[in-house]
Amino acid sequence: MKHEIKTRPILFFQKTNPPVFMVSALIMLVFIFVATVFTDSSKTFFNFLQHSIVKNVSWVFTLCTVLFLGFVLFLLFSRFGNIRLGKNDERPEFGYATWFAMMFSAGMGIGLVFWSIAEPIKHYSAPPMEGSAVLAPIKQAMGITFFHWGLHAWAIFMVVGLSLAFFSYRKGLPLAIRSSFYPLLGERIYGPWGNFIDIFAVVSTMFGVATSLGLGAMQVNSGLNFLIGYAETRFTQIVLIILITACATTSVVLGLKKGISRLSHFNLWLSLILVSLVFVIGPSLFILKTFGESLKNYISNIVYFSYWSELIASREWKASWSIFYWGWWIAWAPFVGLFIARISRGRTIREFILGGLLAPTFATFIWLSVFGGTALYLEKIQGVPISAAVSANLSTALFKTLGYLPWDQITATLSTLLIVTFFVTSSDSGSLVIDILTAGGDKDPPKNQRIFWAVTEGVIASVLLLAGGLDALQTAAIAPGFPFALLMVGMCFALFKELQNEI
Repeated sequence: MKHEIKTRPILFFQKTNPPVFMVSALIMLVFIFVATVFTDSSKTFFNFLQHSIVKNVSWVFTLCTVLFLGFVLFLLFSRFGNIRLGKNDERPEFGYATWFAMMFSAGMGIGLVFWSIAEPIKHYSAPPMEGSAVLAPIKQAMGITFFHWGLHAWAIFMVVGLSLAFFSYRKGLPLAIRSSFYPLLGERIYGPWGNFIDIFAVVSTMFGVATSLGLGAMQVNSGLNFLIGYAETRFTQIVLIILITACATTSVVLGLKKGISRLSHFNLWLSLILVSLVFVIGPSLFILKTFGESLKNYISNIVYFSYWSELIASREWKASWSIFYWGWWIAWAPFVGLFIARISRGRTIREFILGGLLAPTFATFIWLSVFGGTALYLEKIQGVPISAAVSANLSTALFKTLGYLPWDQITATLSTLLIVTFFVTSSDSGSLVIDILTAGGDKDPPKNQRIFWAVTEGVIASVLLLAGGLDALQTAAIAPGFPFALLMVGMCFALFKELQNEI
């Protein structure tokens, strides 16, 4: 059995897997050129692609997300749970606090801040289950939001992360997506098949991360508009991407322990301060009630939610919500999964799943209840037109809501800072993962290559904003997600097949 992928220098990049690095870079450069020169045509193509995927293959996303959650829960309670991701006597590299902070920051940071108010309000003001007796409007709004951000989402990340950690740390294979297919492809993972898998993972990761960076830029711009009246324009958002990408390259150069881990700790503490402050100054009792009822409704209706969107929801609604989320999470899966695998060496499978599935889901539900619950209270109880603000501009939802609470300048400043730091951690984590893949699975790839990919992420996010804004960002998330979902099904089968040899 081979244990490494052949690498060699290309120009000033010291260590690359030439087919993966060159083809991935070429795809990115061609996309940047075409979307920049043919902006209107690109926008039309993005709309067509989104419509076609939702119309013809949305059921694949729905079925796969259910399969992934079922597979992860099976492993959690099975005899395989005691298998260690590494040698039998190996212990984790990072403590629980650092591990959780990095995982949460990489996993959902920017998106959670962006959608935590916009989504519940959207579902409340225009109930997708209108006429259904299943759930009242507020319960329905929070239940659907919990569904999109809960166990299904983190199970997607767990499948990729667990597979990579097992084959890399337990079996001694490179930390690359191709390694997950060794039970099916054998030594062919080191040839064209393996290169194809890693190239696709790089492209998927790039567009998944670029989607988050675009959302982050839009919301930082809204924060600056709220705080100092700075205009919300595409030019401003692109400038923000440039500035924050520059900060991300600094974190990339510092590395995992000095850069990403410290910034992730900062993110975690800043998130705790912000969510605690909003809870205290907001409708605390209403938030607690919302959390309890929403959690109960989510658990009792999780099976219904799992198939409802495919059978009942309109095509337009699915494109904007469920299928967008499943595509986005799956497109992010190579990035988040590989990053989680990179920081999870030495943990058992059961520990990995408990820490990576249940803990982030619970923290996410708290965040959604505090911010979404506050917005729903203002809309329903106090008659504040939060829904009108959300309809006018999704990225302003957070700041419009904070504007109706005490200490709005403080909470808005903290929110803007948090979005920026989440922006940076998403960019530097994403560039680290892409560089690991294009450097043949090297766990500590050269810094100048990380800088190259960090800059490329920023450029693609800017291009997507120019080529269609939010619609283009959503399409960029969905498009690579569909074929990668099929690869993940093969990943589950290969992992189960190899785990049977461990018992």
